[in-house]
Amino acid sequence: MRQRVAVIDFETNGAAPGRECRATEIGVAMVEGGRVVDRFQSLMNAGVWVPPMIERLTGISNAMLKDAPPAEQAMREAARFVGDTPLAAHNASFDRKFWDYELGLLGLARSQEFACTLMLSRRLLPQAPDHKLGTLARWASLPDTGRAHRALADAEMAANLLTLLGDTLQQQYRLADIDHALMGRAAPQGARSRRRR
Repeated sequence: MRQRVAVIDFETNGAAPGRECRATEIGVAMVEGGRVVDRFQSLMNAGVWVPPMIERLTGISNAMLKDAPPAEQAMREAARFVGDTPLAAHNASFDRKFWDYELGLLGLARSQEFACTLMLSRRLLPQAPDHKLGTLARWASLPDTGRAHRALADAEMAANLLTLLGDTLQQQYRLADIDHALMGRAAPQGARSRRRR
């Protein structure tokens, strides 16, 4: 897939966005022509508390967030970085909720669609042991991108997976090229999906 796609990942302090549940970190891996060509990452201080279980999982502490950029600033910069580039994420229904919520707090709205590498992997890689992002990356021998459950590392991992899925879709259906819209149609997102990884 030659088209430029912004693959995003949020770390959060909970499962559903709201006043007490916000994004704590955002990572964006810009993939084009089968490789990551640009990156954006920022912690996000939204004034929320990170439970110990989430801190152990992500390594993001309340102390780290105290000195992080305000969530509004980080999200505005991320939105500017992405622009109108098509979006993708692993379990996009999760990240889409937070992307839309954080944009909404800025008075902005998303104009582009999401492709979901989780849904695509279920359709195109049924032989995988499971469809968690880390499992798929190890199973497919994708490059090591760093600590799991950190936003940029996971965004890059999902970007590498998106490239693999694009290649798989192209080969299986003998297509000359594919684009983001086709990947979205190949695996429509369900109404609800649980947190991945």
